[in-house]
Amino acid sequence: CVMWRMCLSLRLLLKSLLLIVGVNSFAQTVYTQTSFFNGHDNTGCKPPFNRRYWHDLIDSSQRNALKAFQGSSNEEVKYYVEQALTKHIDDLQCFIEKDSLTKDQPKIGYLKGLDEAIKKFTTLYKNKQFNASQLPLVLDAYQECMMKDAKRQSIEEIIERSSYEVADLLVKNSAFRNNPGIRASQNAALKKYLNLHPEQILSTLKKYPELPFRDSMIKIAARQFPLRLYDYAAARDSFGDAILNVKDSLVMAIAKMARGSKSGQLYFPFLDNIIAGKITLENIDQVKNDNVKYYKLLVQTRLDYIGRILNGDQIISMATLDTMLFQKAKEPFINTINELHEKPDAVRFAILEQLNAQELYYLAIQGETELYTSSFVKGVFPKMLAKFGNRGDSLLASVGFDRFKKFLKMCAGYNTLSNFLASIPDKDRAQLIMTAFVNNLEKSKGLEDGVDVADSYASINETIKPVADEMLYNVKLNLDRNIKENNKRGIVMYNLLYKLFLSVDSTKNVDLTKEFGIPPVYSINYKTLVDDSAHKVVMQVFFYGDDDGKMSYNGFISDLNRAGWKIAADTKYWLAYSSPKGQPVVIYANKWFNDEKEEGVIEKAQGALRQYLEGKNIQPTIVVHRGHSYWVPSTIEQIRPAAKVVLLGSCGGYNVIHNVLQHAPDAHIIASKQTGKKDINQPFMNILNERLRNGSNIDWIPLWKEFKAKAGNVDGFDDYVPPYKNLGALFIKAYN
Repeated sequence: CVMWRMCLSLRLLLKSLLLIVGVNSFAQTVYTQTSFFNGHDNTGCKPPFNRRYWHDLIDSSQRNALKAFQGSSNEEVKYYVEQALTKHIDDLQCFIEKDSLTKDQPKIGYLKGLDEAIKKFTTLYKNKQFNASQLPLVLDAYQECMMKDAKRQSIEEIIERSSYEVADLLVKNSAFRNNPGIRASQNAALKKYLNLHPEQILSTLKKYPELPFRDSMIKIAARQFPLRLYDYAAARDSFGDAILNVKDSLVMAIAKMARGSKSGQLYFPFLDNIIAGKITLENIDQVKNDNVKYYKLLVQTRLDYIGRILNGDQIISMATLDTMLFQKAKEPFINTINELHEKPDAVRFAILEQLNAQELYYLAIQGETELYTSSFVKGVFPKMLAKFGNRGDSLLASVGFDRFKKFLKMCAGYNTLSNFLASIPDKDRAQLIMTAFVNNLEKSKGLEDGVDVADSYASINETIKPVADEMLYNVKLNLDRNIKENNKRGIVMYNLLYKLFLSVDSTKNVDLTKEFGIPPVYSINYKTLVDDSAHKVVMQVFFYGDDDGKMSYNGFISDLNRAGWKIAADTKYWLAYSSPKGQPVVIYANKWFNDEKEEGVIEKAQGALRQYLEGKNIQPTIVVHRGHSYWVPSTIEQIRPAAKVVLLGSCGGYNVIHNVLQHAPDAHIIASKQTGKKDINQPFMNILNERLRNGSNIDWIPLWKEFKAKAGNVDGFDDYVPPYKNLGALFIKAYN
């Protein structure tokens, strides 16, 4: 081992000495008879006077390229690139000068082309668009192309076997613009580019429809971007006609849909089954104008595709199917039950009676971001279970466990997971389902599955303790397995989950701040709540222009007046209250207006307050949303990174916690899994305000005990989740 290291060190030292010699001699005159740039024997390379200018340009380009090259962590690569920029280029110059068959003008052309190649390399390398290790290959290929070009032979074969980076640089070089094979070579380079960037295939073929590889590229595009191909095929132009004539079952099916009907997009989700002969366009025509029947066909097709995937088939149109499922679930079903939220349940959920349990399952999955809390809890969820005999395990089996992790996460988010698991008579089977829920997170592409598991544990820990204990056990098993397999992603994810789950049990004394380096979980230092510009604690409250907003706004004003808070500012669109005693605290809020009488007035009011705060460089550290869940996205969009406490006083606010973290990564968030209520939100605000006026740190555990003493008897209090139990949010913070 020692001898090997000594040999390697000696070899690198020799290379370094050679390079030093090369670089030093590079500065010498290029016109000596026996030394052409680098000190090696290039007798006969002295250029005539009329070509010295081009050699000088190359010398300058070499120096600039050497300055631009930042080296490489790989010593071998660094050495060979630097050799290419010095000796290899010098050798090419000499090769051109010693070529007795090439006349004066072609030699100038090749020297000019060599200079172009060096300059192009330098520019692309600086812009991080060229791998420096490819440079020696460029120079080798350049010399080969010169030899072919000098004999008026095509350079196509050289371009064909080169990488795209090398090929592209050569076909755009002026030295070979008159080569007899330049058009074929350009096409070969373009084909290499399209193979690397298939998303550019159709737009490129549209510009150059006569490319010789057109049909083969259309087939590739059909399998990767079928919807884009549909759009191009629908255009009645020469390229659209060319697509129509490609002899390929998939391309032909897409072209037929594109040309056969104005509503061709409605056929697209069924593309794989159309090709397989399982359904015809005529079958789809029979249901496409009936929202209920069309939605049912979408669900049936999704189930069929899941079965095909389990058998090893590749489904091209799955993403399109899901997009259409979302659209058809939203309208008419989800929009209808959401809009009727103030009507009796029998009226509100009547539209769901047409759907079976599997169709309701996909309605829930697709409607994750659209369903109101009550729409899920009172309508979709209970009807779905009832229509499958209140057997949750049988329901999941009937859909092939398709997206069951998403469904369990939703149940956890709406506090119905315990109900779902209770519907499984065999408790071992329930635990088996939760085990599958926990396993193989390291194979997931993003963090979503890990967040779902974290949220679910928080939901069931207090309601189904045996299942929660089993989840903890399985997380530890997965952690040990990933450690054994040295899977770094798996180790990180399962270690985070394990420590998070342990932290829920206060007797374990798990310090998440110490474990993960995230801001304190159980408390907030008062000083971090003080705005740097205003030198006081700043809270912003968002109200909205419906009857619920009016009631919340009036209660807010009444409570502040009763507690002795003083009006610090009162404008047309917003007002501010300041604390009458203790530490300085200011609460800003937009005024309530009837948005139905004056459309956009609430947006104008909030905008006026936002403009004022930004003008004064005031960033609220406490943000409160008071209003229905459909207003929450508007509030979240206005949250600044400085926010440390966020109260989402709406229904189902717990389900958008992760959206809040995208705007305020360090926020402690309080939200309900089900119905948000004024009689719960206002007591929390009163307790928080007193803490702020006293200049106290926010210690969540004692604050939550006081909160429960004042509002704990209100139905729905247990659905509110304190910040230290937002395990999904903590998982994201810790992972980042």
